[in-house]
Order: sequence, then structure tokens, then C-alpha cells
Amino acid sequence: MKRFFITMLLVLGTGVGAVYAQGTVAKSSITFEIKNMGINTGGSLGGLTAKIHFVAANLSASTLEASVDVGTINTDNTTKHEHLRSEDFFDVAKYPKITLKSVALKHKSGDNYIGTFLLTIKDKTRQLDIPFSYTDKGNTVEFKSTFKINRLDFGVGSSSMILSDVVTVHLDCEERKTESATL
Repeated sequence: MKRFFITMLLVLGTGVGAVYAQGTVAKSSITFEIKNMGINTGGSLGGLTAKIHFVAANLSASTLEASVDVGTINTDNTTKHEHLRSEDFFDVAKYPKITLKSVALKHKSGDNYIGTFLLTIKDKTRQLDIPFSYTDKGNTVEFKSTFKINRLDFGVGSSSMILSDVVTVHLDCEERKTESATL
């Protein structure tokens, strides 16, 4: 509640009207694609938790934080996703979470934004610029993003002539609003 009042003061202090929204993840989808022997393959991750505090009219007061349970990785192939959970790739026993935390957010146009985020995988943190869309649907808001990372930057697997270094990540998160105020 204290954070809510501080945010209201920040927004009011700038003289900009805004809608503040904060809620809980209603549904989410995280999928990934990578080329293996020249063929697109991929899977999904579950267990997304997020703390989203988004003020479209005052992005400096906004924060986006999320984590995903790497143990939920699913490739529809038991042998493959167990190998991805092993020390060779994600080492889930030692590093059970992937985290993402906003550093700065900028409006591009319409519902499109770009965020500078700290992405942490296997205790390795890299700063990335990630495009996303934010759509207010009344009782819910939706965040969508597609971005690429180099798996080797995070120590996921090793250099390979068979497996691509570049992974494409697709994120779709719908949040149910639990607090809102028009300022």
C-alpha cells in the first residue's frame, strides 16, 4: 500500500494523468525455438511469477520483474528435456530460476515499448533491450514479447556445430488487475 501511495505522489508530482495497474498473472506462455541440425525445434517453460507495476504515462515509475521455474522445461521429448535440465545445459538443481528485471522502459508507438532488462540465467546476468507490447483490456493487461538471446552468454550448453547459439524466446503474459486508480 505504501508503494501505491508513493507511486501516486510521483505521478501527481509530474502533472501527468495515468492509469496505474498492478495485479496477478492470470495466464502465461513462454516458448523457445532453436535450430538443431538445421531444423527448428523448441519447447516451453512454465511456473512464471511476476511483479508488474506499470504506469504507461510515467514509465520511470514502472517496474517489471519476472521469474520462471527452469524445472518446468518441456520439449515433448522426455530424454531431451531431462538433458536440458542437467549440468550440461541449465543445471536446474543448482540454478532453478531464470529472472528478468527492468532497468528502464521507453515508449515506441501505440502499444509498443522497449525495455532494458537484466536477464539472469545460471547466475550470469546480461543487460538486454527487449521489445514488448502492453495492451490494457479493462480487467486484464497483456504483455507480449519476442526476443533473441545467445545461449552461450549464459553458459547454457557448449559451442556446437549442430546446435545454434541463438535462441528465440516468445513471451505472452496476461495479468488480472487487482489494484487500479485513475490519476
